[in-house]
Amino acid sequence: MTEHVQTKTEIKAALDRFQARPRKRLGQHFLIDGNLMRRLAASADLGDDDTVLEIGAGTGGLTDLLVARARCVLAVEVDPAMQAILRERFASTTNFALIVADVLSGKNRLGDEVRRALEALSPAERTHFKLVANLPYQVATPTLVNLLLSDTPPVLYCFTVQKEVADRFLASPRTKDYGPLSILFQALCEVRPLAVVPPSAFWPAPQVASTMLRITPAVKPRYDGTSPRRFMELVRAGFAARRKTLRFNLRRYLGAEATAELERHNDLHRRAEELSVAEWVALDAHVTEKVTPSQED
Repeated sequence: MTEHVQTKTEIKAALDRFQARPRKRLGQHFLIDGNLMRRLAASADLGDDDTVLEIGAGTGGLTDLLVARARCVLAVEVDPAMQAILRERFASTTNFALIVADVLSGKNRLGDEVRRALEALSPAERTHFKLVANLPYQVATPTLVNLLLSDTPPVLYCFTVQKEVADRFLASPRTKDYGPLSILFQALCEVRPLAVVPPSAFWPAPQVASTMLRITPAVKPRYDGTSPRRFMELVRAGFAARRKTLRFNLRRYLGAEATAELERHNDLHRRAEELSVAEWVALDAHVTEKVTPSQED
């Protein structure tokens, strides 16, 4: 049986009932293509043991499909109007929980309510914890990075995001999209595009296309160190001034003496974008072995 997916008419009716409208500031573009919505939910391979985090649940279109498949859905929503719609829509749904909060508390930290919800997951639940969402553009990148680096990372990420952001996950060295996001996720995960999503698949239609991605932890990750967060700090430091050399950027992060030691065994006259993911992993290992960041100016 084909599952019903919330239509544009139904979304508008729900918004009218609560005297609400899509808010551009919050990146509210509702996916209305039923086939793509079902594909996103199906790509997560949800089952009775799975706990799903949905960020930006909106009017509950994707949530309908998630609660039908998963053990529990934790829906994060910051907009009071959408919260009211979700409370009404899922009032009798026992495997639905609404987190009334912003997913982020600043750029580099998950919101307290979200962190508490994830910390409350049992060890068994953490092994079946997945992210499935139509991610709001404004929070997509920092949310995904913070989840990956958290103590409770999802075992699978299935989401739609604007194409320009997706391109950064998939980018190769020496391209304009290649950067810390590319390196971190490619070092730890397998990143696979599922579909290009045209603007017409959303209401209101955004001005750019989106991409649906599926990300899973790599069976044999390129990065096998003990501190992915510190690895990310090193990569970010290397890209601090994109047109400058690694030597210039890393001096500010590691200090002059430590950078000189590192340069004895590494070519730091290249730019950060020239290093492959494997080379970044090797550089991090050398930093861990030989030097300690000093934040020297």
